[in-house]
Order: sequence, then structure tokens, then C-alpha cells
Amino acid sequence: MNWMEKELELLHDASLERCLRDSAPALHSPGYTVRGGRLLLNLASNDYLGLAQHPAIIETMCETLLTEGSGSGASRLVTGNRLPYRGLEEELSHWQMSEAALVFANGYMANSGVISALVGRNDVVFSDQLNHASIVDGIILSRAEHARYRHNDMDHLEALLNKHRDKRRKLIVTDAIFSMDGDAAPLSKLAALKRKYGTMLMVDEAHSGGIYGEQGQGLCFELGLQHEVDVHMGTFSKSFGVYGAYVCGSRTLIRWLINKARPLMYSTALPPSLVTGISTSLALVQADQWRRERLFSLSRLFRSSLLNAGFNVGRGDSPIVPMIVGDNEATLRFSEALEWNGIEAVAIRPPTVPNGTARIRFSLTASHIEKELINAVKIICAIGHQLGVIRS
Repeated sequence: MNWMEKELELLHDASLERCLRDSAPALHSPGYTVRGGRLLLNLASNDYLGLAQHPAIIETMCETLLTEGSGSGASRLVTGNRLPYRGLEEELSHWQMSEAALVFANGYMANSGVISALVGRNDVVFSDQLNHASIVDGIILSRAEHARYRHNDMDHLEALLNKHRDKRRKLIVTDAIFSMDGDAAPLSKLAALKRKYGTMLMVDEAHSGGIYGEQGQGLCFELGLQHEVDVHMGTFSKSFGVYGAYVCGSRTLIRWLINKARPLMYSTALPPSLVTGISTSLALVQADQWRRERLFSLSRLFRSSLLNAGFNVGRGDSPIVPMIVGDNEATLRFSEALEWNGIEAVAIRPPTVPNGTARIRFSLTASHIEKELINAVKIICAIGHQLGVIRS
């Protein structure tokens, strides 16, 4: 297995090797993390609404541990489908105004399971070029033809739809908010193309669920398109502050997935304590509109401050604020300098993003306060000048 060492050397030389680094929550300092004994302002977390340490969620999970035990013991199709699942899925379908819902262990398994259940060898999936890796892998597993369209390019998508209009089954799939760029998919145009060409439409709301919509239902709801989407997928590991994923849609869809989605069929079910924790989080997401308002206010402040300073910052209004540096090594140096100055923000490099677009992916949460972010921008600007990323 010596080939691994050689390949790892190549990754290291290209500033592309990853490593695991320990961190811990700062329980009494919301919006911060602890690494190496140091308190760092956490600008890398997906805990958008600041719920990961919410006492009500933790209390619910602890109570369920005492009554249901630590694990489910089997897949949902054997004995792992404990009673809390039924309650959560009913709550989810009511929240999303759908006929039914299904909970998966995580977003990766949901995307790979759903796509491979819906399409096969004689079918085609139309997928945005910047869709999450779990969508790409789901398409590969399905063995369907993968028709990638240029990012948010509806003319390119329509040309591909025309080309493949005679395929047996056709599926358009997109992220609602793109995880590394923070911009939104043109969902209204996608819905129109879905109707025109008779395709299925699947939307991944992993980074928009909990944030958009009057009760956090997601971007599809905010745009009034919820009934145009055939497969509505989201996760509980970001805005909800817990873990897991869900799919909402018709009763027929959910029945089909129970019988055909292999990650659901052949994986041990989530522990009951997690499921009840998600139910508590779902109630908080719906009730706490102030968290969304605060998050968007802070995101606008942070994004506009970096833009005004001259950084190459992605478009959008989401709490994901990518700052494009370009060079892999320079991006790593920027991230290291931020940590040295008390800020946790991770360098994102290929293959997660296209070559030449390495970036610092800043991510805001409702736990931050304005003063912290203003100070962080000053530090980011100073480092940007030192490394030549911006010039006055």
C-alpha cells in the first residue's frame, strides 16, 4: 500500500492535504469554539440559528435516554422504528404542508438514497455543477446519466432537457442555497422548466431550511413554490443544531422510498433521543422568528463590510459568506493567521470547490453579536493587506 504515501505527498505539496483537528464547544460563550485551550470566534459553523447548545433540546434528549436507551438497535424496517419517529414525521409533514415525511440518518444518506431510488440506468438526472457531493454520489450510485448544467445557467439546462427529452425518467436536482458559495438556485425558473419538460424536481434545503420562510420551512416556501417541488429534502444538522435529515412529499413517494432507498433500509435507525431532540428543535425553529431576523441582519453587515473593504465575496443574502482567495497555499496561510488572531474560519480548497477558487468560507450564526463581527472584519482586513489579498 505504498502508493498511498506517494499520493499523500502530492496532496501535501499542492496544499491540499486535510487533517482532523480537535475542537470543543464553548458552553458559556455562544458563537465561540475552543481549540488548543484557546477561545476562538467561530465563523465556520453551520449552526445558523444557534440551537446546538439549547437547553430545551438537551433536556429532551436526556429524558429520552432514560426511557428509550442509548440506541435504536436495528434499522427502521426491523425494530428501530421507535414511537418518536411517528411523532416527528407527522410534525414535519404538517410543517412542510406535505402528505408525508421520512427521516433519514443524515443528509448524505438521504440524497444518495432518494436519487438512486428514483432513477436508474435508462434515466437522466439534471444537476447543477455546484451541487453537493452527496447529490453527485447519489447520481453515480443510481447509474442514471448525469447531465450537469453550468451553475444556475437555465439556458444550458433547457438545452440539456431538450437533448434528453425522450429519456424514460427525468429528474432535476439542485441545492436551494449552495453550501460553498452562499447563493441561491433560481427555483422559479427551475419549476417552470420542470412543468415544461415533464420532469421530477428535487430541492436540497440543507442550508436554507430553518432560515427562510415564515416558520423556517425553507426557500421554496419563501418563494411560494412548495407545491412545485416533488422531493423536498433538508437536514437537522445545521439550523436545527442536532443531526439527521428528512424528505417530504407525497404519500406515494414516501412509500416508494421505504421500499427502495437502500441507506434507509440497511442502516441502523437514529437513536430515539436524537429524534425527540429534533422534535424540540423543530418547535423552536418555527417559533423563534427573532433568530432568523438576527441572522440575516448580521449576515448583511458582515458581507457588506468585506465587500466594501475590497474582498472578492460571493453574492447572496445567506449566512454563508465565501471570501475567494484563489491560491491554495495563500488560503491556508489566511486561515492560519485568522486562528492566530482568535478567529476560526476554515480554508476550503479543491476538490470541494473548483480549481483556482480556494476560499475562506465564513458562516454566521444568530449567536454572534454585532461588535464581535465588526472587530473580526478589522482583523480580516489587516490579514488581507499583509498577504496581498486586498490592496488599499
